[in-house]
Amino acid sequence: MTTKQKKTEPELAPATISEFDGVRYLHLGTPWVQGAMNLKKPAALELEYIQRMMAWMLLRPAAELARGHAVQLGLGAGAITRFTQGVMKMKTTVVELNPTVIGVNRAFFRLPAEGARFQVLEMDAQHYVDEVAEPASVDVLCVDLYDHEAASPVLDSEAFYRDCARLLAEGGVMSVNLFGRDASFERSAARIAAAFGPDRVWSLRPTREGNTVVLAWKGGPLPPREELTARAQHAETRWGLPARKWVRMIRPLPDPTA
Repeated sequence: MTTKQKKTEPELAPATISEFDGVRYLHLGTPWVQGAMNLKKPAALELEYIQRMMAWMLLRPAAELARGHAVQLGLGAGAITRFTQGVMKMKTTVVELNPTVIGVNRAFFRLPAEGARFQVLEMDAQHYVDEVAEPASVDVLCVDLYDHEAASPVLDSEAFYRDCARLLAEGGVMSVNLFGRDASFERSAARIAAAFGPDRVWSLRPTREGNTVVLAWKGGPLPPREELTARAQHAETRWGLPARKWVRMIRPLPDPTA
């Protein structure tokens, strides 16, 4: 059952779709792409940055990848949801404020039916992390929060990232998409580092389109390169993701004092 936040929400841009060369795209009334689905392979992760959002796999033991609770803040075209819930069979929760995004996903992007392992919450992500989710109840947290202008993350404060850290269980991982004309990677990354600790935040190289995925986690230090490589090989073999590339592009945040 979809849960709705009971307060007046700001006016939201309606979700729209387009199709080109066998791929269906989600928009919010602008040319900016908010998500995509390959019509012949709907479970595949079509966009490169969405693939990199799954780099949290490098920070969890292979035996635990499909266990636990995955939460997605910002539904987009449902690609991460279709993968964690449909392919990996994880318990998955999606938080999305815009009801037209949810409706379009149900009609055109094969959003799974809700049940014991899957829930859609129509509410603001800040409300979810502040008041709804239980502390230490999330193992994988994927954050991709942009409005129709795609200018910068709609939630990007140190306090918000501290709330995200509070939701993660020990060993839990957060992946964040940082993109936008007005966004400052250094500013956003510094806020994430302040919430998690600078030695618990790494990033991947930007995509050609300018998306930079940041990983932050609760627990011990980054595993040695040999362990990351082994985990990447497992992710490629079992899940068909280009994970060995992630090992080559993962790096610590720049030292702001350097």
